[in-house]
Amino acid sequence: MSVDAPGTEHDGGPEDGDQTGRASVQEADAGSGSREPASAGPRHGLETAIRRETGSGRVLASAMVALIVTLLCVYALLESTLQAINQPAWLIDPESAARFVAGLPDDADRGILGLLGLVTAVVGLIFVLVALRRGRSGRRSLPGGRIAVVLDDEVLASALARRARSAATVRPEQVTVVLSRNEAIVNVRPTSGIPVSAEAVLAAVEDELRRLRPQPYPLLRVRVAGTGVVGA
Repeated sequence: MSVDAPGTEHDGGPEDGDQTGRASVQEADAGSGSREPASAGPRHGLETAIRRETGSGRVLASAMVALIVTLLCVYALLESTLQAINQPAWLIDPESAARFVAGLPDDADRGILGLLGLVTAVVGLIFVLVALRRGRSGRRSLPGGRIAVVLDDEVLASALARRARSAATVRPEQVTVVLSRNEAIVNVRPTSGIPVSAEAVLAAVEDELRRLRPQPYPLLRVRVAGTGVVGA
C-alpha cells in the first residue's frame, strides 16, 4: 500500500522540541559594525552561509578535467618535440594524425563517425552540466530566524522514521526512510496480525516535516508492505 503527500510547503513555524543529531548551527554577525536594524546585509550573510553548508564543490570533477587536458597537452608537446628533432613518433606524429583525420570522411563509415561525435558531445555536455549545477552535500536548511540552521539528511531521516514508528506501533527495524533531494520515501513493514494505516503514518510524518520545514521540502511517500514480520 502506498500513500503520497501533496508535497507542498507549509507556512507554520517550527515548535520547540528535541532537535538532536549532527545539526550544525552557524550564527551570522548581525552587528557588522552597524547599529541599524535588520537589513539586507545580515540576511545576505545567512543565505551565503546556508548555500555554502548545503552545497558541495566540484573539486573532483574539475581535477579530472584538468588532468585529462594536461595529459593531452603533454602528449601533443612530446610528439611535436620528437618531430622537431627528427625522432620517430611515440604513438603517431601530428602530420600523420592530421592526414588520418582529413581522410576519415572518405575511408570511414559516416554512421560510426556520427556516433563517435554524438558520444563526444554528450560527454562534453555532461561535464558542462556538472560544472554549472550546484553540488549537494546531503544537508538541508531549517528556519532559524537570526541564525542559520543546517541539518544532515541522516538526522532528518531518523526523525521521520521515529514518527513513523510511533504512528505504526512497530519496531525500529521495521521502518526505513529513503531521503533524496526532492523526495522522502517511508517504508513500513507491519507486524503480522496488526494492520498499519498508511494514512496515519503519512499524517504523522507530514506533521514532523511541517514542524521542521526543511529546505528543500521533500515530497512525502509512505509505503506499507503487504507482508508482515513475526512479532517479538
